[in-house]
Amino acid sequence: MNLEAVKSIYFFEMARTRRTLLQSVVSPVISTSLYFIVFGAAVGSRIQEIDGVSYGAFITPGLIMLTLLTQCIGNGSFGIYFPKFTGTIYELLSSPVSMTEIVLGYVGAAATKGMMIGIIILGTASLFVDLSIAHPFVMLLFFVLTAITFSLFGFIIGIWAKDFEQLNLIPMLVIPPLVFLGGSFYSVNMLPPFWQAVSHFNPVLYLISGFRWSFFEIADVNPVVSFAIIIVFLAVLMGLLTWIFRTGYRLRN
Repeated sequence: MNLEAVKSIYFFEMARTRRTLLQSVVSPVISTSLYFIVFGAAVGSRIQEIDGVSYGAFITPGLIMLTLLTQCIGNGSFGIYFPKFTGTIYELLSSPVSMTEIVLGYVGAAATKGMMIGIIILGTASLFVDLSIAHPFVMLLFFVLTAITFSLFGFIIGIWAKDFEQLNLIPMLVIPPLVFLGGSFYSVNMLPPFWQAVSHFNPVLYLISGFRWSFFEIADVNPVVSFAIIIVFLAVLMGLLTWIFRTGYRLRN
């Protein structure tokens, strides 16, 4: 294992966050604050509590997941796509660096940046509502696993994308609706039976439900099932990535 190569890729990607501090940090904080102002004032005035938890606190895990998913996918995809776009990917592929080390560097940096923003969002949320974490270890486990899984997902998107339109297709048009419809701002138990059944086909529901359970011990889905879904998704992504490396799919395009 060439740790120097992993460190070089990792710190290069982390340096990009410092160069784009306004976009990377300030923008998510402002967006989260607006969510709390709009949903907390407009919806929260009509829905005081859900399962004994104040509405503002109830939506906090969903907002953290929304930010974590979009940030990890965005950072993971752009990190590998930009070298393809500029042509510097050839320097990386011709260097004595294995594919495993490339993935560790890019995915590790994307996950770190996503978790940093997630922690900032958690701190921002605590300014608006009273939060308590019933199971800190479980919360951290879901938090880290989700960051790694969706950073890896973003990395695969970056390899697949041929242009910036494809690069932003899933992070902008697919992930936000899945998060909004995955119980971020409501409990799926409030829906009619048919839509409850439909919601269970949404994989993001399991992430948000398990993460929310770690805070308040309430969930739409058994947290063990939520954990299993993350592991299965991570395993599928790792299998897909293995196939990509074996075939060289779009790495040089």
